[in-house]
Amino acid sequence: MKRTRRNHRAAFKAQVAVAAIKGHKTVVELAEQFQIHLTQITKWKQQLLARAADVFSGTKPASEAPDLKTLYAKIGQLTLENDF
Repeated sequence: MKRTRRNHRAAFKAQVAVAAIKGHKTVVELAEQFQIHLTQITKWKQQLLARAADVFSGTKPASEAPDLKTLYAKIGQLTLENDF
C-alpha cells in the first residue's frame, strides 16, 4: 500500500529540527518518535541552521513580503471609491 504525501506545519518542523540540534537522541530515535524519514530530519536541521541568523536580522524574509495581488486589488477598490 502506498502512503500519501504528508504536509507538516512549520512548528512541527522546527520542533523536530531543534530536537535534532540538541542531540539528546540519535536521528534514528527521532525518526521513530516523530514518524518521519531520517533524511527529512537532516534537511530540516540544515535549513534551521542556515536560516537561524535571519531570526535576529532586522529585515523580513521574502516569505513575509506582502501579497502584491491583494494590494493591487485594494488599490483598485480605493480608486473606484475615490472616483465617486
